[in-house]
Amino acid sequence: MNCSCERFTKVSVCPLPATTLAMAIALALFILIPSAGGQELQRLPLDSISSLGTTVSTDLAVKKEGKGSIKISTGGPTNICLGVVQSLDVENARLIYQARVKSEQLEGTAFLEMWCEVGGGRYFSRGMNSTVAGTMDWQTLQAPFFLQAGQKANRVTLHIVINGKGTVWVDDVVLLKKPLH
Repeated sequence: MNCSCERFTKVSVCPLPATTLAMAIALALFILIPSAGGQELQRLPLDSISSLGTTVSTDLAVKKEGKGSIKISTGGPTNICLGVVQSLDVENARLIYQARVKSEQLEGTAFLEMWCEVGGGRYFSRGMNSTVAGTMDWQTLQAPFFLQAGQKANRVTLHIVINGKGTVWVDDVVLLKKPLH
C-alpha cells in the first residue's frame, strides 16, 4: 500500500481507502464484541401469536360489570399486565389492588400482583391469600401494599399472575387508597 505517513512521537497517521478502513473496523468489532455463540437449546419461531401459548381477548358475553371482561387462556404459567397508574403521589396509606376474577379448568392458581415505584425503587405485593383455582365463579381478589409516612408511590403497575394452564377472566379492576391503620 502506498501512503505518505506523517510520524508524531510513536503515532503514525496514514489515510486509508474507505473499503480498507471499513474492513479494519469490522475486524476490530468482530474481535472485541463476542458473538452469541453457545449451544442452541431450542429456537422459538414466533410466526404466529398462537405460538405463545397464551391468548388475551375481550369477552363481551362473560362479564361482571360494564360491557365485557378480559379473557386469558394459557397453556402454562404467565404474567399479564392489566394497567399502569401514574402520578399518584400517595403516602402513609394502604393501596389495595382489587379485581373480580373467574376461572375455568385452571390447573394451578391465579392471583393479583402489584408493583409500586417508591423513592426510586420498585417493590411488589402479591395477593397469595386471595386466589382462584379450578373452575370458580366471580371472586373478588386483592393485593395490598403498605406505604409508611415519607414513602410515596409514584407509579403502580397491576398484573394478574397465572400459575398453570386454563382460562381466567378479569373484570372490574380498581386501585383503592385506605388508611394505614
